[in-house]
Amino acid sequence: MPVTQETVKEIVKEFGSNAQDTGRTEVQVAILTTHINDLTKHLKNHNKDHHTRRGLLKMVGRRRRLLDYLAKKDLERYRAIIKKLNLRR
Repeated sequence: MPVTQETVKEIVKEFGSNAQDTGRTEVQVAILTTHINDLTKHLKNHNKDHHTRRGLLKMVGRRRRLLDYLAKKDLERYRAIIKKLNLRR
């Protein structure tokens, strides 16, 4: 199931400071995490879909860079988003 606009709006409401706050680092990380989880499910069924795998790896790299930026700028916000999205297990 692809990530719909309604899902993105819910994520923005939850992680942003207002309904139009899509540029906030936490919002971007949460949206990427949703996409990553969706593509991971897809690749479990379609393991030879290398085009999707490449896109997934690019998204993971982008999320990693955003999280590194957030950890450098504000460690408390970084820890909160990691805990809220269950990224470290």
